Amino acid sequence: MKTIAQWLTQHNITEVECITPDQTGIARGKIMPTEKFINEGGIRLPESVMLQTATGDYPDDDLYYKLLDPADIDMQLKPDEGAMFLVPWALEPTAQIIHDCFDSMGNAMSLSPRAILKNVLKLYSDKGWQPIVAPEVEFYLTKRSIDPDLPLEPPLGRSGRQESGRQSFSIDAANEFDPIMEDVYDWCEQMGLDIDTLIHEEGPAQMEFNFRHGDALKLADQVFIFKRTLREAALKHNIDATFMAKPIEGEPGSSMHIHQSIVDANTGQNIFSNEDGAASVLFHNYIAGLQTYIPKLMPIFAPNVNSYRRYLPGEDGNAPVNIEWGEENRTVGLRVPQSNPQARRVENRLPGSDTNPYLVFAGNLMCGYLGMINGLTPRKPVTGRHGDTAEAELPFNLETALEEMSDCADIRAILGDDFVDGFIGTRQAEYEGFKRVISSWEREFLLSSV
Repeated sequence: MKTIAQWLTQHNITEVECITPDQTGIARGKIMPTEKFINEGGIRLPESVMLQTATGDYPDDDLYYKLLDPADIDMQLKPDEGAMFLVPWALEPTAQIIHDCFDSMGNAMSLSPRAILKNVLKLYSDKGWQPIVAPEVEFYLTKRSIDPDLPLEPPLGRSGRQESGRQSFSIDAANEFDPIMEDVYDWCEQMGLDIDTLIHEEGPAQMEFNFRHGDALKLADQVFIFKRTLREAALKHNIDATFMAKPIEGEPGSSMHIHQSIVDANTGQNIFSNEDGAASVLFHNYIAGLQTYIPKLMPIFAPNVNSYRRYLPGEDGNAPVNIEWGEENRTVGLRVPQSNPQARRVENRLPGSDTNPYLVFAGNLMCGYLGMINGLTPRKPVTGRHGDTAEAELPFNLETALEEMSDCADIRAILGDDFVDGFIGTRQAEYEGFKRVISSWEREFLLSSV
C-alpha cells in the first residue's frame, strides 16, 4: 500500500473507486474516502458478485450454492498498484483502482475474470513465452434514449445533422464528433491508456479506437477502463455510447478484433517467425489451436443473446462467419496481416465489442496455447473471397454455444470446472430472462395473424 498511498497523495486524490470486473465486464466495487481506503488496504465484497448477471440476477440455486459458500461470505479485494487510473470526469479528485479477488483462504477467486487471464498468462510464462496483443474496439454513438422499445438513432453531429449512408474511414464524418473524441483523447492521456488510431467505421456514428500492442493484462485493464471513459465522454455531450454487438437493425455490428503474437521472454524474438523470416511451425500450431477451440469458446467471444446477430450469414460483411485463415484477407475469421517477421501476428475477427476484455484475451491465448503444445495443424490458408460456410463449425445462438463450451474437457482442464460452470450459469440466467420478453416483432407479425 505504500506505493499506492504515495501515488494517491501525489495526485491529491480525495476519493477512490475500488473496482473489479465481473463476468460480464461490469465494474463492481465500492467508493470510499482516500484515508479510509489507505487504512483498510482493500475492500470486501460478497462472493456472489462474481455470479451476478447484467440484469442483476443469479444462476439457479443449485449452481449458486455449489460454487459459493451458503452463508454468502465476503471475498477480499486487494488493489493492484499496476492498475491505478485517474477519473478525469469526476468533480472531486478521484482515482479508480482495479482489485484482484481472493477467497477467505487467500486463494485467487476461481470465478474472477482477471484471475482467469492471469492463470492463462502463467501457462505462457512457464514456457518462457510472452503474449503480445493489440485490440481494436468498435462502438456506436447514439441519441439519448430512455425507451428500450424504440430503435436507436444516430446523434446530431457538429453540423446539426444525422449521418446518412455508409461513411467508412470518412475524416469529415469522424470530425462531426470532435468535441467528444477530444475529451476521450485528453482523458485517456491523463489515465495512461495507450489508444492510438481513431477510425470512422461503416455504420452511422460507428467508430473504432485501436490500442497500441503490449502486455495482455495491462491492455485488458485499459480496455475495461476505456469503456467507462467513452460512456462518460458521451454523457458529457448528452449522447450515449454503446458496445453492444448489434445495436441497430440493418447496420454493421461492433467487433473487438484481437491482434496477437508471442515473443520469447528472454530474447524478445517473435516465435511466430524463423530466423530466415519464414512462418514458424509454432505459428501454424497457434492458428490451428484457434481453429480447433474457437467453436468451443464462443460464449466468451460472443457472450450475449445479441452477440449472435453479428453472425447471421449475409447480414454483416464485416463479421466473417468462419474460422478459416488467410494472409491479408478480411473475409476470413483469422486474418494474418502483412508484416515484417518480427511483427508476424494473427488477428481474430470474430469477437464482438460486447465481450469481457479479460476473458476474450484469455480465450484467444488459451486456444493458441493448446494448438502449440499439442502440435495441431491448421487447414490450408484461404485466398480470395471466402463466403459464410461455417454453419457446421460455429454455433449460431447462445444456447448451442453454451452446450459446446460445457462439453469441452480441454477448456475445463485449463479454466477450471468452477469457472466454466459459473460462467455458463450467468449466461443461462440472462438467456432465461431474455426468453420471457415479448418482442415488438412478435407483436407486429403475430398479434393479429396467428
